Amino acid sequence: MNAIVLAILVMVGLSLARVSVVFALIAAAVVGGLYAGLPATEIVSAFNAGLGGGAPVALAYATLGAFAVMLSRSGITQGLSRRVIDSFETGKHHHTHAKWVTWGLFVTLILAGFASGTIIPVHIAFIPILVPPLLLVMNHLRLDRRAVACAITFSITVMYMTTPIGFGTIFLNDILMGNINASGAALGLEISRDMPPKAMLLPAAGMCIGLLLAIFVSYRRKRGYQDLPIDGFQKDGAPDESGLKPWQLATIVLALVLALVVQLWSGSMIFGGLCGFAVLSFSGIVKWSEQDSVFTQGMRLMAMVGFIMIAAAGFAGVMQATGEIPALVQGSVDLIGDNRAMAALVMLMVGLFITMGIGSSFSTIPIIAAIYVPMCLSFGFSPLATVALIGTAAALGDAGSPASDSTLGPTAGLNADGQHDHIWDTVVPTFLHFNIPLVAFGWLAAMTL
Repeated sequence: MNAIVLAILVMVGLSLARVSVVFALIAAAVVGGLYAGLPATEIVSAFNAGLGGGAPVALAYATLGAFAVMLSRSGITQGLSRRVIDSFETGKHHHTHAKWVTWGLFVTLILAGFASGTIIPVHIAFIPILVPPLLLVMNHLRLDRRAVACAITFSITVMYMTTPIGFGTIFLNDILMGNINASGAALGLEISRDMPPKAMLLPAAGMCIGLLLAIFVSYRRKRGYQDLPIDGFQKDGAPDESGLKPWQLATIVLALVLALVVQLWSGSMIFGGLCGFAVLSFSGIVKWSEQDSVFTQGMRLMAMVGFIMIAAAGFAGVMQATGEIPALVQGSVDLIGDNRAMAALVMLMVGLFITMGIGSSFSTIPIIAAIYVPMCLSFGFSPLATVALIGTAAALGDAGSPASDSTLGPTAGLNADGQHDHIWDTVVPTFLHFNIPLVAFGWLAAMTL
């Protein structure tokens, strides 16, 4: 068995057994490294070298968590949630109104996810700010949070796959088109900027079907949750936004705008979150003596995401050090023979394994493109089909990986009160509803384009 496959199976198996994802990643890295023949000292060295890649992301999420807690202390988000609840509990048409609120939540979260990857490229930064205050509304609606997790993961994944704006520009143009052209230059293959969005439309349609199945079939039934306090967030009985002075409301709006502007200007979520936190610190919403406590509570809110991202970077470092990733791709050729349909399926499945281990579709393309491009040409796949195969192979596993920010982000928001399990309520639902349709529609795209 290939060391990469073994390591990912160990990581997924331990995660499904409810072992900490951080422990599962470290254990899987050790198992994969030893199986590949690396000495223990080299495994430790590769793991430590990889840790640095996850540190900026972890620190970014910590500062965003602090900004989210500081924002919630104003009472504005909880007050809006209470108003929503009161509006449909005291209304004459409770059932109808609750349905409108439910669909309003889904539409709002999906649109926020769309915007976070395109016109306002903050990625998952919106989740710890927007989702925790809405948990009370979801509880009263008895809305299954697994459906919400699928909706958020869909919104932050499908846009970079299809739309060359924001993160989509990086994925489609810089990474996907760039690597295919670099690998195909000597073979006479060159694609243009208009081809990646067209090639990825059919695989994205599979994700749309998966989302509809999650909302209307799998998780349409009501699911009960308790109204538990969220660590660091305002408790019931505290003043809401009606107690804020006009200048404090203006300061909150200014903090949100400046956090976005600084993030776009600096290219760093860390400085954006710190800017928003600093502005709110001088608004008088929270006493100066409580500033350190608020920042600590915010870091605690996002601690799981940060540590998993750091451990995932270390895991990826060990997997790269084994040298087994190219061997995994090359070894798949023996299973293919001259069967074109089997070739497309095997390439997609290998991409799934690599992305699930690394946790990033953006990092998968440079690994597989150099080998996939000549393979696609040898089997007679068209340029569009080649783009669809490589793009889908990379996107597979982004939804459904325990270490992907596409799953960690939704969990960070939905588990703010401790009632949403990362593996069974986010990872497994998104894997089933998105990866299976992606394989099917990615294969269909490869065979028909």
